[in-house]
Amino acid sequence: MKLLLGEKMSNKNSLKNQTISGLFWTFSDLIMNQGIQFVIQIILARLLSPEDFGLIAMITVVISISNSIMDSGFGNALIREKNVTQKDYSTVFNFNLVTSIIIYIIIFFLAPTISRFYVEERLIKILRVLSISIIINSFGLVQRTILTKKIDFKTQTKINVVASISSGVIGIILASLGFGVWSLVIRTIFMNLVQSVMLFISNRWIPSLEFDINSFKKYFKFGWKLLISGLINTIYNNLYYLIIGRGFSASILGYYTNASKLKDTVTQSITSAIQKVTYPVLSNMNTDDIQLKFSYKKILKNAAFIIFPIMIGLASVANPLISVLLGERWIPSIVYFQILCLEGMLYPIHAINLNVLQVKGRSDLFLKLEIIKKVIAVVVIGIVLILKLGIIYLLLGAVLNSYISYFINTYYTKDLIHYSINEQIKDLMPSFILSVLMGLISYCIGIIIPFSKTFLLLIQIIVGVTAYILLNKIVKSEELYSIYNTIKCFLNIKNK
Repeated sequence: MKLLLGEKMSNKNSLKNQTISGLFWTFSDLIMNQGIQFVIQIILARLLSPEDFGLIAMITVVISISNSIMDSGFGNALIREKNVTQKDYSTVFNFNLVTSIIIYIIIFFLAPTISRFYVEERLIKILRVLSISIIINSFGLVQRTILTKKIDFKTQTKINVVASISSGVIGIILASLGFGVWSLVIRTIFMNLVQSVMLFISNRWIPSLEFDINSFKKYFKFGWKLLISGLINTIYNNLYYLIIGRGFSASILGYYTNASKLKDTVTQSITSAIQKVTYPVLSNMNTDDIQLKFSYKKILKNAAFIIFPIMIGLASVANPLISVLLGERWIPSIVYFQILCLEGMLYPIHAINLNVLQVKGRSDLFLKLEIIKKVIAVVVIGIVLILKLGIIYLLLGAVLNSYISYFINTYYTKDLIHYSINEQIKDLMPSFILSVLMGLISYCIGIIIPFSKTFLLLIQIIVGVTAYILLNKIVKSEELYSIYNTIKCFLNIKNK
């Protein structure tokens, strides 16, 4: 009995150490890779025009949908499965590769039709070349999945950093030489190529020339619902690119694109970091509802503690931030960025809630929720378009839909792990209130102090961070000490 208890405690400690190590390297990826991407984006924004970014954004929806179809939900299905064979991995790999080639051929012949939709002939060549990245990505999907299953994010971080730096340098050189939009196209293809090659070299897994129909059916049974959910989500996430690109100019789409990317640098990166680590870890607890709820609750509170102040803080310093980083010609994007920050605040919370459905194997509910949320979103967008309220109200509609979606996402969380919406709001409210107070303080500083925008931005950030930490110390926030102890624990693990 003692031996069994000892083994159980040992497994828990091992899982905890893996989680902390995974979180560290994933957030290292966030800081290094996304930080590098962010710097490169700033440099390119100063070298290229809003129109160049707008042209790429017009075809983003096509590339994103294609990548979703290629993966078909098999990645998460493989991560969730505890015993995966060489035959399983090879089946998924071969499916991804063949599917990517078929998709590329379809896009190649549909390129003229897509360009006519946007009334932009230049899109034909751009789309045909950029779509090559879909085939390149297919080589790295299973490789990345294997590393994620092992909770090996250290290797992924190194790969992403090398790919970001090398592709970024190429993009900047081409932009400086006057290649315009093609510098963005070539940069994307080269980054995907470096990632796929390095994943193969680092992982040392070689696919077999086999395709097992039973293996395919097993994973597709779980994955197809995630595929549909992913497609719906991808189409919705890119719907604004489609609407703005069709109804407005490429320049306006460019302003929106960089405002959205600036927001996504934070929201999607943090969400990806949390999801990549917690999904395989929580999957190991899918039969223990008490432990699952405890771990899930802690993740949710810590995520809110991080994401809420960052997004509200960014909205409060948007004016000097955009001017200093991107330049004066990007000033029209400031209001877009502020609204998008409010919409992106809940993005990681949505994703973490939906993780429970996948951990519990309820991809059917995952699909059902995605359909309901997107129907509501389309209705909101439809009302704005019918009334011709303009792009500002279009983005405000996205904020409204984000908060509606949160309440929908938590409906099944209550039933699956007995974590109700009231409990969640109670857990999230302290971080939200303190973040709003911090944002108001930072924003007021920006109004009062008559300094240059660079110095003002620095002062606002320092005041905001200091105010948030002090406010949390005053209320004795559990999350502040939890994150501090997590960092301390990781350092102890690495020193052993």
